[in-house]
Amino acid sequence: MDSQDLPRLIYLVLLLTAVGGWFIAENRQSLGKTARMLLAWGLIFLGVIAGYGLWEDVRRDIAPRQSVLTDGATIMVPRGPGGHFFLTVDVNGTPVDFIVDTGATDVVLTLDDARRIGLDPDTMPFLGSARTANGSVKTAFATVDSMSLGPLRYDGVRVAVNGGEMEDSLLGMTFLSRFEKLEITNDRLTLIP
Repeated sequence: MDSQDLPRLIYLVLLLTAVGGWFIAENRQSLGKTARMLLAWGLIFLGVIAGYGLWEDVRRDIAPRQSVLTDGATIMVPRGPGGHFFLTVDVNGTPVDFIVDTGATDVVLTLDDARRIGLDPDTMPFLGSARTANGSVKTAFATVDSMSLGPLRYDGVRVAVNGGEMEDSLLGMTFLSRFEKLEITNDRLTLIP
């Protein structure tokens, strides 16, 4: 408690006493009903305070996010909806949401993500092919200037652009193999360079 907290607390107590006293004086004919209303509003107020205080925990559980640990390089990623791990990586300076996919060989971009980072899929030769859970798709390859994850930056990364329908871009082994260690424990993926 610093030197400004005590005067603020005294002010709030006096204000609450004045407002409470006025309220009781005005409603002295129906004090039972007034007491119930005060209790209801008090519980609502406590609920709002509790919700505000727990918001970070609730947000972390509802929408988990990746975090960079104090060593400045270790990346921790909580398991997301559907059991997948999601990473946001800056590709050519644009944030792209990826599903971590150790079964994918390459970094695979959706057509929309490719456009967002400055590639033009309409002019790319889709000469490659890949087998996916949805069947065979055509792919085109390109090299992006940079991919950044936290403080880590990798230049000249080869990516594939999926010519078919795909909901999310995939972060495959050509990127993940740049890390010394990948570990999954307690619903957390840890990437250590």
